[in-house]
Amino acid sequence: MGCEIHNIVDIDTDNMELKSMDTVEMPIFGSTLKLMKFWSYLFVHNWRRYVAMAPYIIINCTQYVDIYLSTESLDFIIRNVYLAVLFTNTVVRGVLLCVQRFSYERFINVLKSFYIELLQSDDPTINLLVEETTRLSVFISRINLLMGCCTCIGFVTYPIFGSERVLPYGMYLPTIDEYKYASPYYEIFFVIQAIMAPMGCCMYIPYTNMVVTFTLFAILMCRVLQHKLRSLEKLKIEQVRGEIIWCIKYQLKLSGFVDAMNALNTHLHLVEFLCFGAMLCVLLFSLIIAQTIGQTVIVIAYMVMIFANSVVLYYVANELYFQSFDIAIAAYESNWMDFDVDTQKTLKFLIMRSQKPLAILVGGTYPMNLKMLQSLLNAIYSFFTLLRRVYG
Repeated sequence: MGCEIHNIVDIDTDNMELKSMDTVEMPIFGSTLKLMKFWSYLFVHNWRRYVAMAPYIIINCTQYVDIYLSTESLDFIIRNVYLAVLFTNTVVRGVLLCVQRFSYERFINVLKSFYIELLQSDDPTINLLVEETTRLSVFISRINLLMGCCTCIGFVTYPIFGSERVLPYGMYLPTIDEYKYASPYYEIFFVIQAIMAPMGCCMYIPYTNMVVTFTLFAILMCRVLQHKLRSLEKLKIEQVRGEIIWCIKYQLKLSGFVDAMNALNTHLHLVEFLCFGAMLCVLLFSLIIAQTIGQTVIVIAYMVMIFANSVVLYYVANELYFQSFDIAIAAYESNWMDFDVDTQKTLKFLIMRSQKPLAILVGGTYPMNLKMLQSLLNAIYSFFTLLRRVYG
């Protein structure tokens, strides 16, 4: 094993009791880290990651060749483009985890230490905030996995509703005619692709869940900081300055946490921003040219899955953006008029630092928020309208 896993403190999300547990079993991650460990992307480094990645890289290459050489109908070509881009996104996520696995593991261990610190707090409000965040993270993880499973079912069942004999997703196989009725190739490749679909889901969805959990924890840190600042009036005058200094240090931890998260994910966010736009535009066009009700239903299911995954990510990033602003508001709402001049200056320093919002960045430049998502959707709709006019 490339990285030693140590026992840490566990939390039961029902009664908040502390007990010994393993890093990958942190309740705020749900089953995400367990899946990452099973496929040996994180915390375990063995052959499983290559068994998972190698077939997908090969299939993804054959998909693009198949699209280039395809003579199938337009609806199947468009669907194959969507699946090829989706597979590319899955492969990029897997490669990134393999290349930067130690950086991700260090980052998760930092999150673990912050998480334990909050769990051990004697403040019931902080305990409640931790419990709410944990449950929300687990709920989002389960919903994403459920949608991923539904999409896998759509991959396999879509060809049943087609007017031609096709595989769940296109593949170029030189010297092999997989659609020949007298040969077993079609059935063999159909079974292989049916098996590969859930494997891809187990690589694609957990990464999204992990990034969402990172962001939710940053939001939790913002809310803890706001609570501490709003509680200054309950402290004795001589304790206030020390508490403000603690808040400034915690704000620095929070800022460093978000910076480290951006260093890990910002370029992938740019790739996924472009992929999301391409896939959603292709699916909208597929919805127009779908030939049967079954195909229409499955295309809608694809759209719901890809849209929901992205909206959740953009929503929590948007929430972090504004929660970081609320730190300054919480500081101002304290009874700062009763503090001495030096304490007021210290609090002012914290407020000034809070004027720069914390943001998840796309490509290291643009903040990920709902405004950015709206701009992307507007561009997608304009492009979709153009395609509809061209192809009638």
